[in-house]
Amino acid sequence: MANRSLFASQRAVAANAVNAEGAIAYAMTPKQALAQLAMTGCLNQTYYASAQMQLDQVLALCFEVPAEYVAKLAVFARERGRMKDLPALLCAWLASFDGERLQAIFSRVINDGNMLRNFVQILRSGTVARKSLGTRPKRLVQQWLEQASDETLIRAMVGQQPSLADVIKMVHPRASSIERCALYGYLIGKEVDTQKLPVALQAFERFKLDARAPLPKLPFQLLTAQTLTREHWVAIARDASWTTTRMNLNTFLRHRVFEDRAMVRLIAERLANAGAIRKARAFPYQLLTAYQAASTVPQAIRDALREATELAVANVPKLVGSVTVAVDVSGSMASPVTGFRQGASTVTRCVDVAGLMAAAILARNPGAMVLPFNDRVRPWSRKRGGVIETAQSLSSLLGGGTAISAPLEQINRMGFAPDNLIILSDNQSWIDDRNAGTTETQRQWQQIKQRNSAAKLICVDLQPYTNSQALSAADVLNVGGFSDAVFEVIAEFSAGRFGADHWVQQIEAMP
Repeated sequence: MANRSLFASQRAVAANAVNAEGAIAYAMTPKQALAQLAMTGCLNQTYYASAQMQLDQVLALCFEVPAEYVAKLAVFARERGRMKDLPALLCAWLASFDGERLQAIFSRVINDGNMLRNFVQILRSGTVARKSLGTRPKRLVQQWLEQASDETLIRAMVGQQPSLADVIKMVHPRASSIERCALYGYLIGKEVDTQKLPVALQAFERFKLDARAPLPKLPFQLLTAQTLTREHWVAIARDASWTTTRMNLNTFLRHRVFEDRAMVRLIAERLANAGAIRKARAFPYQLLTAYQAASTVPQAIRDALREATELAVANVPKLVGSVTVAVDVSGSMASPVTGFRQGASTVTRCVDVAGLMAAAILARNPGAMVLPFNDRVRPWSRKRGGVIETAQSLSSLLGGGTAISAPLEQINRMGFAPDNLIILSDNQSWIDDRNAGTTETQRQWQQIKQRNSAAKLICVDLQPYTNSQALSAADVLNVGGFSDAVFEVIAEFSAGRFGADHWVQQIEAMP
């Protein structure tokens, strides 16, 4: 028989917050809340939260947790979550309030030119206590530039506000050789002896003078100011990395690269290459985005993207015991998963990512039950096809209000009690709001627990909100994000390898 005193104590825990819809909810602890923002926030407008609101929440929460946790979270969000803006923001906060810890993690978080420019931009903006770099951050940026390879610096030439030239002028890195001195001069627009430059930049200067010269092996964004022929674009596509290929299929289409059947075969083979996918550390949702955007490319390439998506989710773990996945298809899930950004919002919505994650879990746990819901559970049956087709089938149900408790109520009506119940949502429930006391989700969860004391509830929040409909406990995990790190945390929790504060524990375990 289930432990009645345990469930009685759970019922006594009343909600202590309200969500974006004004419905009762459970506030996350400061450590949980900051982790949620770091793993889902892109400092863009979401359905319920503005970019400024996210920024204010992050900065306020940094003062409520130890600086050591801020540093470890920056590393976790960058290395495991592969986030960009929030790790740079956390580093900027450390630059103002704990320079020693910033120094300890700087090279792990600020690990490419884009991250360097993000960090410098945030510091100079004045949003984190200062408007200049300061002594230690300036020295760290100098060291980054001095230790970077020529190839890394050339890649970092792509991007503005600030540009790499702006950063170099700010910090004045020391040149260790005549060649590096020439490179710094070239990057800030000075006239230099081109014979002292890296081979790729020497080739670039020859190409600018004569377009018949061999195409230099540079990021193609540096070449587009020149007049490029179809043959040039074919050469760019032939030498492109896996990630560049994925992100520029429509660019290649516009420049007639796919008129060459051999190039269609080459790019299709590249996209579906398992080793290249692992090396690129691609999010499954990024492949879904490419598939959605590349609707007019040759079918062989779309088929390769479909195959690549299947490969990208192959490392999703198989869970212990029976599995039910509840997929939120309510109207707010139409929000772009990385937020609204003027002229640059992703076509991939929260509902697409939730559907994809559900499809991946279903692929690895074939007996899993899937319950799409808005204000109630929606009828759905799995169609033929792979991960993308399953995800699209679920996302096609989009619309309606949100009742997180709906799938739990359905499970209770069925008299079922899964070992693992995973909810994929933005977590802003309101249709099932109660005046006070516990949330309806918590009440329905207690009924499931009475039938299966070993059951675990996993609430995956895809957006940067800091409250939940279920109280974190030894059997309830609240986790945020849409990277592989989420699946790893779910698997560890399902296997019982974490304590009461599962996600925070994993972050705190970062060296």
